[in-house]
Amino acid sequence: MAFSMQNGGGRGKRRFHGNAALSEMNVVPLVDVVLVLLIIFMLTAHVMEFGLEVDVPKVSQSKESAQELQVINITKDGEIALNDKPMNLNLIPAELEQRFKKGTRAVYVRADKATPFDPIAQVISKLGEAKIEVKLVTQPEDSAGRKGR
Repeated sequence: MAFSMQNGGGRGKRRFHGNAALSEMNVVPLVDVVLVLLIIFMLTAHVMEFGLEVDVPKVSQSKESAQELQVINITKDGEIALNDKPMNLNLIPAELEQRFKKGTRAVYVRADKATPFDPIAQVISKLGEAKIEVKLVTQPEDSAGRKGR
């Protein structure tokens, strides 16, 4: 027994007129791509926090600051970086001169609490010679897990 969709012999109304196109969009590939991107971002999000691990010292009083300034990081090994880019101590003032816009001439110095004082003193001295204000980054004592400024 065979069935034909074309010309039903005059009986009833024709339901399909030629080749009917599907009017629904297939969203399965879109969902697959979105889920893969979500997994990738979830796995790499923790890497994007900071490039250098610096455990700043805790102090009893600290002042919150919302200023957007350049940050000089000093690791516990004495390595110096300007905004996570390794930098020679003697090149820091010249590099900061290029980056400063009209306005405040200040930088954050973020040093690990295990850093010997000599690299910190050298950086502060170089910045003082260039007449750049130094703001030290610290962490309040009462905030256990929060990274402070």
